[in-house]
Amino acid sequence: MKYETITLEKKENIATITLNRPDKLNALNPKMREELIDVFGVVDQDDEVRVAVITGAGRAFCAGADIKESFLPRIETEGKGVIADITREFGELGPLALAKVRKPVIAAINGPAVGFGCTLTLVCDIRIASENARFSLAFPRMGIIVEFGSSYFLSRLIGIGKACELAFTAKMIDAKEAKEIGLVNQVVPAEELSKITYEMASSIAKLAPLAMRLTKRALYRGLDNDLATQSQYEALSNNYLRRTEDHEEGARAFLEKREAAFKGK
Repeated sequence: MKYETITLEKKENIATITLNRPDKLNALNPKMREELIDVFGVVDQDDEVRVAVITGAGRAFCAGADIKESFLPRIETEGKGVIADITREFGELGPLALAKVRKPVIAAINGPAVGFGCTLTLVCDIRIASENARFSLAFPRMGIIVEFGSSYFLSRLIGIGKACELAFTAKMIDAKEAKEIGLVNQVVPAEELSKITYEMASSIAKLAPLAMRLTKRALYRGLDNDLATQSQYEALSNNYLRRTEDHEEGARAFLEKREAAFKGK
């Protein structure tokens, strides 16, 4: 697919997805919805990609939905009695497509992340925010509820009390408060966001990719599994990984005091 509202760049096993409507503060429109679902699948299936980064072009990460393009046409259509097919909802398909990406995904939040912009970051595995970043779950202002899986992820990240506060009030919080409540992992100077993000991405990309994929799966399964089930999953995963070339490479590299060269095999 040729992308119009996003860009995809690949370099040294790192894929960068950039929301690319800077004149609209990267607001989500129907075309971007379509392209995001596609690019999540592309990144997942590309074996050369070991880490993905999601960021925004210009001064915003994402200002939420494009009201004119996303909301008004549907209001007008459904006002005429035409109901949308809910089995094709981006709010359902999108978070599932992103969550299915087997590689670690880092959100590099360069500016305001409002509405969808905020919820998109929640499905990412790690969130690094610029000091210029701000966050708001603005959905009640539009008469709708939080979406894109945020009612699942948000309380797991920051606890039910804070999740309720942000979702009920639609208030804007700055990067410092986001870090204090656990909404983001790090807050960094704006001019260092790219450098720090790619340093982390590069360090992850150098590690064993098969182990990384199974680690990601294990951590998310652990949110809902009991200890016995999760311990069994860990044991089965390691039983598989111990038979891989990467496991042997890691062990030999350690003994030979050199950096391992993992191949994902």
